[in-house]
Amino acid sequence: MTAAQQECICRVEGLTKDYNGFRAVDRISFCVRRGEIFGFLGPNGAGKTTTIRMICGLTRITRGRVIVDGHDISREPRTVKKLIGVVPDMSNLYSELSCWDNLIFCGEMYGVPRDERIRRAEELLEFFGLARFKNKKFKTLSKGLKRRLTIAAALMHNPKILFLDEPTLGLDVIGKRKIWHIIKELNRRGVTVFLTTHNIYEAFKLSHRIAIINHGKIIAIGTPNDLRQMVAAEEVIDVSFTPNMPSLEDILEIKGVVRAKIVDNMFRLIVNDVLEALDGLVEFARRRGLNISLLSLRGADSEEVFLSLVGVRNA
Repeated sequence: MTAAQQECICRVEGLTKDYNGFRAVDRISFCVRRGEIFGFLGPNGAGKTTTIRMICGLTRITRGRVIVDGHDISREPRTVKKLIGVVPDMSNLYSELSCWDNLIFCGEMYGVPRDERIRRAEELLEFFGLARFKNKKFKTLSKGLKRRLTIAAALMHNPKILFLDEPTLGLDVIGKRKIWHIIKELNRRGVTVFLTTHNIYEAFKLSHRIAIINHGKIIAIGTPNDLRQMVAAEEVIDVSFTPNMPSLEDILEIKGVVRAKIVDNMFRLIVNDVLEALDGLVEFARRRGLNISLLSLRGADSEEVFLSLVGVRNA
């Protein structure tokens, strides 16, 4: 085994999933390094959920293999399941049980000894800020608290890698930031995190590295900065005109403009040639008798990087 392979706590090799002639996941390979937050990002239907289900042993693999901490999921599923914690996008806890009883039950399911279960449950309730809700039924908790307890339950058996599927789905801004803080703190304490999310900003903010999947294939992988550099030639121009707004279709005819959309009564343009686009905007305004009332230039942000990499032209 190479040094690069030894640092992988989860190694995916040629992973493929076919459904009745349809290939949902197409020979993907990547490594999740021990101790990192690994973001897994892609549009709806790209193959994210299918990939996660195969890695966690919930869906049969058509071809390829998954190795978790040296164990093959297809050959040693029970061993691998003791090494991983899985937090689905919808909670799998029991609504009529209290926070405490849910944690103790999860510990029992994983075969955690009684004294260890009690100690672990107390530690997790304290860490997640849930100690005062210890005896509250799960169904009475807010969305944010339910999410925290669901993550805590997945940690009862002290897994080596935690799979989080849309951890902040449906949460308000404060709830999201609390979960982000928890994820970063867990990682700081040594937990490897596999983060699946539709939230592009979330992936770029939290992840050490990100894999982007589209149409069942990995199309890019690297640090957030690596991904930005892949589309470094693209810049963003925000522009507005007076006395009236031209159509989006007309703006897209300007040379150098790759994509465009309307945001807050202005045009947000993704351009691959700044000088050509600026010249085009000036000429466009002159021909139509318009004034440019606002113009700013900046580098592409995380959402624009993602859209460029998956080939979305006008979103």
